[in-house]
Amino acid sequence: MPINVLMPALSPTMEKGNLAKWLKKEGDKVKSGDVLAEIETDKATMEIEAIDEGVLARIVVPEGTTDVPVNDVIAVIAVEGEDAEFITAPVEAVTAKLEPPPSSSAPATISAPAPAPAVAPPAAPAARPEAANGAAPGLFATPLARRLAKDGGLDLARIEGSGPHGRTIERDIKAALAAGPVPAARPISLPSLSDAAIKGYFTPDDYTEVPHDNMRRTIARRLSEANQTIPQFFLTLDCEIDTLLKLREDINKSAPKNKDGTPAFKVSVNDMVIKALAMALVSVPGANVTFTDNTMLHHHHADVAVAVAIPDGLITPILRKADTLSLSALSNAMKDFATRAKERKLKPEEYQGATSAISNLGMYGIKDFCAVVNPPQSSILAIGMGEERAIVRKGQIVIANIMSVTITCDHRAMDGAKGAELIAAFKRFIENPVAMLV
Repeated sequence: MPINVLMPALSPTMEKGNLAKWLKKEGDKVKSGDVLAEIETDKATMEIEAIDEGVLARIVVPEGTTDVPVNDVIAVIAVEGEDAEFITAPVEAVTAKLEPPPSSSAPATISAPAPAPAVAPPAAPAARPEAANGAAPGLFATPLARRLAKDGGLDLARIEGSGPHGRTIERDIKAALAAGPVPAARPISLPSLSDAAIKGYFTPDDYTEVPHDNMRRTIARRLSEANQTIPQFFLTLDCEIDTLLKLREDINKSAPKNKDGTPAFKVSVNDMVIKALAMALVSVPGANVTFTDNTMLHHHHADVAVAVAIPDGLITPILRKADTLSLSALSNAMKDFATRAKERKLKPEEYQGATSAISNLGMYGIKDFCAVVNPPQSSILAIGMGEERAIVRKGQIVIANIMSVTITCDHRAMDGAKGAELIAAFKRFIENPVAMLV
């Protein structure tokens, strides 16, 4: 029985991927664990591994192909005993063999399972077919089933599959059509102006048109959905950071030296901001939550995502259990994440999920701003620059280093008072930073 190699869903936000490179060619023998190809997702470059022995019979999608839909067949592996005719068959013949008749079983597949909750990292970019058990309806559908559903105006996500491992096959679509149309999910509203209408406002010679890459498409879609579907509110306050700056200086002066004489760590203000938010989340349990349609997840620790700018986009590596990390460990972990993020070498489990997030634009001279909550996070803290300002203390005008911060909260997960508790707790840790060390 041939094995389909499918375009895997390597993240909850991934709908399409680019097939960057094939590392095996048609006719090559493969064994379990061999890397077959490299896939470019919206955030990183990942590898697809073979899970069984056989021969790479047919490459259906050539390398360099962009925007390949998740779960499309990209190659076929012939297992031991398959005849040579199958290996040399044209693509049309291969895909015809892959589509089972209504009464037969579907071929085995190599595919990533339906995206798991972001906090649970996938075992590998490709999973065994049995991992599809209990998968979301419609995510594992044969090509014929997808075509029939599209022609019939059906939403595959609402059709239960009866094929092997819950796969949606032809008879499921025919049964759904006989029962009447299944209403499609309501689409997210998009800007009303078309590309042509927008371009019409400008002279063609005055601009250069650059197509969106997967990352920009994903950022646009995810944040548009978040802004339209999540009720968000904003809370702003000022933090005095003179004590924090002095403590940071003392910590860095006391850092031990590596063998080459360089400091073992160098704590930044941003590192201390991350630690303060993590401690604040743990101290206000009602804000350290994740909203789902049916439940509220109350977290025991604080997973904090930190926005890192990379060429043409951003990514948010996550410091897991940041409340338990020392400032030195947190600082070194963040430097490693930032380096690998810019090289697009982060694994999906390293940037998916988190309880809350931090976006720091202080280094750009931004005084204050509001960030957009990105689910499943329930809040995001926007950090402005630290600057000397005149303040009144005990009736006297004095100069202090002040940093403005704004927290954006998901109103479904917490009310205004709870959000206020969270940002007030953050202020306490920032203004009394020694509390983060005990």
